[in-house]
Amino acid sequence: MLLPIDAIIDCLEQEVRAYQVPVVDLIAVQTNDPFKVLVATILSARTKDEVTAAAARRLFAQAANVTELATLSELELERLIYPVGFFRNKARYLHQLPPVLMQRFGGKVPDTIESLLELPGVGRKTANLVVAVAFHKPAICVDTHVHRIMNIWGYVATATPLQTEMALREKLPQQYWRRINSLLVAFGQAICTPVRPHCDQCVLATSCPKIGVTPRRRASVKFGGAWPNSLRLVSWNVNGIRAALKNGFAQAVAELNPDILALQEIKAHPEQLPEDSRQLAGFQAYWFPAQKKGYSGTAVFSKKTPLQVHYGLGETLFDEEGRVMTLEFADFFLVNIYSPNAQPELKRLDYKKDFNRVLLAYMNRLREQKTVLVCGDLNVAHKEIDLANPKANMKNPGFSEPERAWMDDVVAAGYVDTFRRFNQDPGQYTWWSYRFNARAKNIGWRIDYFLVDEASMQRVREATIHSEIFGSDHCPVSILFQ
Repeated sequence: MLLPIDAIIDCLEQEVRAYQVPVVDLIAVQTNDPFKVLVATILSARTKDEVTAAAARRLFAQAANVTELATLSELELERLIYPVGFFRNKARYLHQLPPVLMQRFGGKVPDTIESLLELPGVGRKTANLVVAVAFHKPAICVDTHVHRIMNIWGYVATATPLQTEMALREKLPQQYWRRINSLLVAFGQAICTPVRPHCDQCVLATSCPKIGVTPRRRASVKFGGAWPNSLRLVSWNVNGIRAALKNGFAQAVAELNPDILALQEIKAHPEQLPEDSRQLAGFQAYWFPAQKKGYSGTAVFSKKTPLQVHYGLGETLFDEEGRVMTLEFADFFLVNIYSPNAQPELKRLDYKKDFNRVLLAYMNRLREQKTVLVCGDLNVAHKEIDLANPKANMKNPGFSEPERAWMDDVVAAGYVDTFRRFNQDPGQYTWWSYRFNARAKNIGWRIDYFLVDEASMQRVREATIHSEIFGSDHCPVSILFQ
């Protein structure tokens, strides 16, 4: 980071004055009631501000204090707060809240993080925000915006919001603790967005190191403007859907706004998830978990109804790991793939070679009928440009000669690596080790792809790596498909 933090914050204070105020801060301005700040903060998690504001108005009209909240049933609460994210879970937390407040805290909202963490539905982010906003005490609320932007600046180099909070407690001057969340939430929603940040409009553009950032590209420059009747397809190895749900998954999906979302390495059966996490609003969900729980597996969420969904390759050896699922639409197939890892010392290379052989034959059969789109984690970097340290990894899984040779075969068979058709720049990666601060240093690999048959490449209008989105050791990739 080229400017000192006080200069950065002073600059942003001026910049965000005209921006929309985050909803929790707005409620705090309108009332000094810690109860309302607490409830609004619980409602706001993984929910757009305008949805939170409307739900809070409805709820506070019926329950303006803890006594009135105690009179509402869980079903009534669900009705009042819908459609906030995870509304059933939040209704349950709010239903449990009055007795806890009354029995342990005399009906009052406590003013310490430790005490707030005893309340149902309250995690560190909520506790810090309530302490800072409702009680005006020093606290650092780290949500995805604070975590993401502080890493983009290089002020911290952390993998999780909790790590960011702890790092900021050590480093950030206390005079900024209370202000930093509302400041960066407003800035992150308007300019430094998770998807294609508006670096061309940013007041910090000349001093920001832009670590891990892919700035937006004006559509009119590269792609000739908006494309009607197009679909945004997103692919993301979430490295465990249960972990991703705790790390901003819902917010990331809302901001990516896909028509079809393909996930890999879900590591869960749907029945292992909270009921309201098995579906995404507006999407149909299709799951193909591995037989072994906590391992592998794929899923697809689609706003567009497929004609058919095919699970697997017809080979039990591969299908029991939930690695391939295909959605058939009127004019294309979407094949979602989580390819096997060859493992250290290439112990599973033969298994992967067999999988790759069967997969390519399957792709070719589909191509005889209509357009084939292949997406997912293929667990291979094709060329030296596709990883930070190619020479050191020549014999390692993911860059071994046999794995790269299969990618050569895929290209020779007439399939296009869509991202490389648009972007030939180095340093474009989709996976980073959790070790050695690799993501902050951009020491990564590009192993997540969208492939398309050559005859259909003209239907792909854009291909993007969303390296600014956290929540997994992989980032999402997307295409705009017409």
